[in-house]
Amino acid sequence: MKLLKQFIEKSRAGYVQLVPEQPEDMWHIYNLIQKEDQLEASTVRGVKSETSTGSVSTDRVRLRLTISIEDVFFDVQAGALRINGRNIVENKFVGFGQYHTLDLEMNQPFTLSKPEWDLISLQRIKDACDITRQADVAAVTMQEGLAVICLLTQFMTVVRQKIEVPIPRKRRGSTTNYEKGVQRFYEQIYRGIKQHIDFSVVKVVILGSPGFVRDQFFEFMMAQATKTEDKVTLENKAKFVLVHTSSGHKGALEEVMRDPQIKARLADTKAAQEVKAIDSLYQMLNSNPDRAFYGFADVRKAADNGAIGTLLVTDELFRAADIQTRKKYIQLVEDSQASSAEVLVFSSLHVSGEQLNQLTGVAAILNFPLIIDSDIEESDDEESGSKAPLTPPSG
Repeated sequence: MKLLKQFIEKSRAGYVQLVPEQPEDMWHIYNLIQKEDQLEASTVRGVKSETSTGSVSTDRVRLRLTISIEDVFFDVQAGALRINGRNIVENKFVGFGQYHTLDLEMNQPFTLSKPEWDLISLQRIKDACDITRQADVAAVTMQEGLAVICLLTQFMTVVRQKIEVPIPRKRRGSTTNYEKGVQRFYEQIYRGIKQHIDFSVVKVVILGSPGFVRDQFFEFMMAQATKTEDKVTLENKAKFVLVHTSSGHKGALEEVMRDPQIKARLADTKAAQEVKAIDSLYQMLNSNPDRAFYGFADVRKAADNGAIGTLLVTDELFRAADIQTRKKYIQLVEDSQASSAEVLVFSSLHVSGEQLNQLTGVAAILNFPLIIDSDIEESDDEESGSKAPLTPPSG
């Protein structure tokens, strides 16, 4: 996603102008849009015209409309987003108050205005527009003298750097120049990895090459990291996966992606942090239930006591039709962050998000045990759910 313009007033009212560039962006937009927001976008509308002879014809005209949003439909499989609402800016083709359905298009700019932008929506825009925050996986394909450093998301591969270093041929009786050339080549790859790969985000780094180039580079990199006390690289050694490719060009990644084992490994990384958090939650619910809460009422009380270490919440809750419901979850996130809690927003399209939805969609792992007064209202009981030991859902 590309952010073209953003204007947010102190009152939090304002607008953003965005361009969706990949199917994944439609999911982000779906999570941004709420009822009564205003959307300006390009669209095609059938316009009837009558000739002097009385015959009627319909022409399809492209125009820009601004609608007040009433309904939103997202087709997950097709990545298609349709928004229905009333026109609020009259023009010669569409009268004020007339209904129209906008189909957002790839690479076409649109403007979304809200009476109040909350921190969840603004963070989603930041994440969607920052490729380094999206990329769970990095890859370096290489052959002698050529290397390509890439970042991968679910729907795209972005080349961050292409490295080309001339390496002299080996000469009979002397390989000094050749070895110096290889060392310069490896040094540039190492610098590129440190520059472009954020190990706090990336879960897997694929090193692919024909022959033994990848193995030799990996040995060189670890030796350099040890020599220079590069703790970041050394601590993330386990994230590197060495695979065979036919060349060092970007196109060689297709070979890697066709490998079933690699595909499974990469799929698992996308929500690795969320899956780990869900597992920790279930373990805590069974072993120390006073440090694991779920349901808004109990989690809210934990937040009021500054006890939350990790807050788990599904994005579905921020799409609630009721404004007050949305606001209470946004306030919960803000209060949790204010007490230095880690906040994980789960996608309801992922299996971990589905598991969290079975626990009301919101849960918390606490920094310390918290005993909630047993004399609570029944309505709170119903909303917070049972605290009996749970078993993670199978499948």
